[in-house]
Amino acid sequence: MDKMIDVPTFTHVVKISDRKNIVISGIKKIISFDDKEFLLESSLGNIIIKGTDLEMIKLDTVDGNVSIKGKVDSFSYTDIVNKEESMLSKLFK
Repeated sequence: MDKMIDVPTFTHVVKISDRKNIVISGIKKIISFDDKEFLLESSLGNIIIKGTDLEMIKLDTVDGNVSIKGKVDSFSYTDIVNKEESMLSKLFK
C-alpha cells in the first residue's frame, strides 16, 4: 500500500515597500544574515539581499515568512550554494 506524504508547498511572494521594508514568503531556510547582507533559501532559489542597517523583524518558520527592515541596495536570486555547508555535508555522507 502506497502512502502519500504531504510536503508543504510554499508560495513565493516578495513585497518591497519604500526600499526599506521587505516581506518574503516561501522561505525554506535562512542561511546567514547580518546588518549588511541576508542570504535566504526560498522555494524558487537562493536570495541575496544587500543594504545597510538590515534587521529581521519577523520570522514565521511554519509558513516560511520573513520580514526585514533597513535600507535595501540590492535584491537578487542566485544559484550559489553555501560552500562551507556543502563541503561538510559531503564529508559526512
